[in-house]
Amino acid sequence: MKKIDDLFVIESYYSELNMNQFFDKDMKDHIKLLKFERNEYLCREGENMPYFIFLVEGKAKLFKTLPNGRTLLLNFYTPLKVIGDIEIVKNQAASGSIQALSDCYCLVIPMEKAREELITDRKFLKFTCESLAEKLFVISMNSSINLLYPLENRLASYINELSIPIRHSNSKKYINFDENLVSIAELLGSSYRHLLRTFNSLCKKGVLEKDNIGYRVINKELLIELAGDLYKDTTFL
Repeated sequence: MKKIDDLFVIESYYSELNMNQFFDKDMKDHIKLLKFERNEYLCREGENMPYFIFLVEGKAKLFKTLPNGRTLLLNFYTPLKVIGDIEIVKNQAASGSIQALSDCYCLVIPMEKAREELITDRKFLKFTCESLAEKLFVISMNSSINLLYPLENRLASYINELSIPIRHSNSKKYINFDENLVSIAELLGSSYRHLLRTFNSLCKKGVLEKDNIGYRVINKELLIELAGDLYKDTTFL
C-alpha cells in the first residue's frame, strides 16, 4: 500500500466522482489517496479496518473463509465501490477479504474520523443503505451461481474477470492469468481434480491453451459466451 500525496490527483478524483453527493458535510480535507498494487489486500477478514474506502480505479475480488478453512468467492469489485459500510455501521472487524486484481486506487477516510463525522450524516447513511442493499443482492445472486451453474461457466466467468492482456504478445487474442489453481478451486467451490478436468475441457473447445507458464485465453469471444453474466459486479452509481 502506498500513500499518494498529490493534492491535484485527489481533488480530480473527488470532483470527477462528485463525492459531495455522498455527504451532508464537506469531507475533502479528511480524504487521502492510496494505491494498492496487484495481489495486495485492501482489507483482511477479521482484521480492523483503518480506513473507510472508495475504490475509484482498478478491480478487486471479495472472498470469505468458511468454517472448514476453505475460501469462497463472493464478488468482484469495480469503481465506484465502497468498502467498509458494514464495518462502520456495526463497528466491527472486516467481514471478508478483498484482494486487488490490478493496481487499485482508493480514496479513503480514516475509519475513526468516518465514524465520528458520518454516523449521523443522513446523506451518507442513505448512501450506505443503498450500498448494503446492492451488495446483499449481488452476493445472493453469486451464491446461487456457485450452487446452480456448471463449473465450466463459473470458471469461464472467473477467468474473464481476472485475465490481463499480455503487452508483448504477437496476438491480441492471447490473454494470460497467473492465479494459483488450488486457490481457484477453493474460491469456486470445486475440487482440484474437477477444476483440472474443466480446464482440459476449455482447452479442447479452443477457449484456452496450456503452455509452460500456465493457461492462456486464445478465444476471448467464446470465453465471454461461456461466462455469460456470471459474477458480474453491478452498480447503482
